[in-house]
Amino acid sequence: MTDSYFVRYVGGPLDGRVDTLSVLPAEPRSTVTHVHLHGGPKIVHHYDLHYAVEYGCEYRLREV
Repeated sequence: MTDSYFVRYVGGPLDGRVDTLSVLPAEPRSTVTHVHLHGGPKIVHHYDLHYAVEYGCEYRLREV
């Protein structure tokens, strides 16, 4: 049995999303960029890395 590493997203269009990784990344990305294409202008959201002791890391929507 292996432990899973969870990556959670808070805020914006990815709010509530949870990715499960089988291997802990050596260096998680400090920022994740999400580009939303919906037939109109593209909308870009940036998520910044925060650590959560309970489950791994969390990406929170960057406030502008």
